[in-house]
Amino acid sequence: MRRKIYSGSVFEELAGYARAVVDDDWIFVSGTTGYDYATGEISPDAVEQTRQCFRNITEALERAGSSLADVVRVVIYIAEQDDFEAIARVVGDHFRDIRPANTTVICALTKPEMKVEIEVTARRQTTG
Repeated sequence: MRRKIYSGSVFEELAGYARAVVDDDWIFVSGTTGYDYATGEISPDAVEQTRQCFRNITEALERAGSSLADVVRVVIYIAEQDDFEAIARVVGDHFRDIRPANTTVICALTKPEMKVEIEVTARRQTTG
């Protein structure tokens, strides 16, 4: 059974997507930026944006009955190469014990204030 989770981001409505899609034990979290979806604000700081990405991703995973511990793949998009180390430290703080597959890309993002965008794929642990 497929279920969709929305965060209230204006981009979800604009581009016609869900923050996350739950398909059985798999959870696919869309590219998530550092906006606080409750206020619509974004910090100018790359580290704080990365932390907010993780707050947004964690909320989506929790609503899917999952957590960061279930993440098997992460893709990180960074607007400025100079921000890589600072962003990587925050990513490491969240994934050091989990060790998902990771791809990091330096590229332009859709808005000039965006410094980082993160997407994850998770698979809920099944018992049995």
